[in-house]
Amino acid sequence: MPENRRISNRVAKIGKSAIHEMTRLSKEVKDVAFLSWAKPTSDTPEHIKEAAISAIKSGLVGGYSETSGLPALRQAIVTKLKRDNNVDANASQVLVTVGAIEGLAAAVMASVDPGDEVILPTPTYSTHIRQVVIASGKPVLVPTREDEGFVLDIDGIKKAVTPRTKAIIYCSPSNPTGTVFAEEQLRELADIALENDLTVITDEAYEYFTYDGHEHFSIASIPEMRKHAVSCYTFTKTYAMTGWRIGYLHADEELIPQITKVHIPFAICAPVVSQYAALAALQGAQDCVADFREHYRAARDLMCERLDRMNSVFEYQKPHGSYLMFPRILLEEGKDSAAFCKRLLKEARVSATPGIAFGPTGEEHLRLSVCVSEAEINKAFDRMEAYFK
Repeated sequence: MPENRRISNRVAKIGKSAIHEMTRLSKEVKDVAFLSWAKPTSDTPEHIKEAAISAIKSGLVGGYSETSGLPALRQAIVTKLKRDNNVDANASQVLVTVGAIEGLAAAVMASVDPGDEVILPTPTYSTHIRQVVIASGKPVLVPTREDEGFVLDIDGIKKAVTPRTKAIIYCSPSNPTGTVFAEEQLRELADIALENDLTVITDEAYEYFTYDGHEHFSIASIPEMRKHAVSCYTFTKTYAMTGWRIGYLHADEELIPQITKVHIPFAICAPVVSQYAALAALQGAQDCVADFREHYRAARDLMCERLDRMNSVFEYQKPHGSYLMFPRILLEEGKDSAAFCKRLLKEARVSATPGIAFGPTGEEHLRLSVCVSEAEINKAFDRMEAYFK
């Protein structure tokens, strides 16, 4: 039991978020080269902001929306799912959420009972692990194959399934590794889910940011997975809307009412002003998404070039998606990634996220974000080159 009996044991045993801890520590250092937070530095496109302003001025945002979201927005999401994800849906299968995070949390709470096991390929976004713990489930971490680019270990996942297994959660393109899980592997994962009657909960936040011919594949597009998939998406990454807190999920009609039961006490509804902004994002020109993708690809290539010049300090798998990289630290002091990142911040004024934040297999790594300016990347690597010289 925790020392303070007023605090739940499941929450007390969760450590501080390393991502937010590095952000806090970075504020104590002047002139930091900031590569530690997966938050776009680009502003939200103007047409999206104008739609929100118009909704405010028209008096449309002062009350709740329907719990599941504005009907027009859900219908626009249905169109998007068919066009971009090859997922046949209807508006009753769509729930608008407070970012993808709230949707993921609601899906986990609706799926997992105390003691249930949930398989997560790792390294993975730490919040996914925490959501399972908060639901009193047991995270079962199956390492990905780093030497092959952090791809899924399908045999490892098969071996991890037990009678207590209830769900599989994955993020593709991956946070933190940038891996785009291949369609072939995801079809194998679907087979595992179908054979064992498991729910697959997906985080597809970076769906539009893939490179080098790699393509995003939504597991819910497999017809047999319709009743077994909960697919979570977000506007926050696609349209540089992290502060708007707006996302959505898609699931079968049997699952949606159960997830909605959790959504209501968590949120009631997503912020209405953000829903009008999201509607404009879907209905407006998509040039901004292509521009963001090209910026992140170029920034990734620059970071790879700079990492190549530091090959005695880092080695890396080139990411084919997201706007994140996950290099391995080759130095002895890198065995403790948290201590390494704190020293890097204090002594070199470079903020990075320790790999241990993404599960035990993340140790000896650090996560770097490329959704910043090229000047910021160069500043960070100039400082690291001088520090490790």
